Amino acid sequence: MTERVARRGFLVGGAVIGAGALVTACTGNTPAAPAAASSAPAPAATGGNDTPGDKVVIGFSAPAADHGWIAAIAKNAEAAAKQYTDVEFKPVEPTNDINAQISAVESLIAAKVAALVILPNDGQQLNQIARQASDAGIPVINLDRVFPDKLSYRTWIGGDNYGMGVAAGHYIGKTLKDKGVADPVILEIQGIATLPLTQDRSKGFEDALKTYGFKVTAKQDAQFTVESGTKVTSNLLQAHKKIDAIWNHDDDQGIGVLAAVKEAGRSEFFMVGGAGSANAMREIQADSGVLKATVTYSPTMAASAVKLARLIAQGKGMSDLLENQVPQSITLASETITKDNVAKYLPLGFES
Repeated sequence: MTERVARRGFLVGGAVIGAGALVTACTGNTPAAPAAASSAPAPAATGGNDTPGDKVVIGFSAPAADHGWIAAIAKNAEAAAKQYTDVEFKPVEPTNDINAQISAVESLIAAKVAALVILPNDGQQLNQIARQASDAGIPVINLDRVFPDKLSYRTWIGGDNYGMGVAAGHYIGKTLKDKGVADPVILEIQGIATLPLTQDRSKGFEDALKTYGFKVTAKQDAQFTVESGTKVTSNLLQAHKKIDAIWNHDDDQGIGVLAAVKEAGRSEFFMVGGAGSANAMREIQADSGVLKATVTYSPTMAASAVKLARLIAQGKGMSDLLENQVPQSITLASETITKDNVAKYLPLGFES
């Protein structure tokens, strides 16, 4: 995609796989100061699958870091690789150009890396080059945006876009029900409406709201950019003189959304964000505005992808599982962050 890259994207139940075990990264128990996106996962423990093994070269390709979540993806991947003396991390130039990403992955195939971690700009358009790598005997760890052909990747790991919508829908639905609101005005600000991930989020949101007898009044996409977030929100605020709740899919574009809300001086509604940026979490913690929660879609998944690539390249499984091989797919849970639990999530927040 040459337009602003969708992700998702954001802090969604990120998993970090250490000592061969799958550990939920979004549930740290010690409150800490807000951390930048470059915060590294915890150092690898000694023993088990983290004991140095055969030296492996892991190739990495992702979109350009043109917003916080994508920047955090690259930093988490690099930080995970640095934990291991038996890993050589070989990233290629990040790009939002499809043909450039294809060429970059071709160079990694030619270099005969031991494993490839790929976050494609678009899974459909990168499917053929991923299949080429797999056919060449290079295991592909498909990060987040899925390749449609399962023969194109060894393992997929990513967030639960449908689950994000469900989490947001339940928070909004329950809050409105508890307030005794009937026939509420609920707005939805999407990322890029044409993307399957966005459609999954919207479907989950719709399905969850139905359980409370509610529905989305209006929705519009904001392209995952701050500028569009401001413009779209301004239009929605003008079109709806009374609003009860808003779900904004993406905390990066949420900077623009909140700017428009503050500019309009509106405060009769509450808002839920998406992804789990540090910016959003600080707003939630302050509890001084409309943003009351965000649902996670964590870039820590990139660290997990690198750890999975290492295990697969070395012929190892995940030590807490009975099976001898890494699973074919891992879907990370979407969790709801509120002022009651925000302190334990702040260390994992990425800066928008």
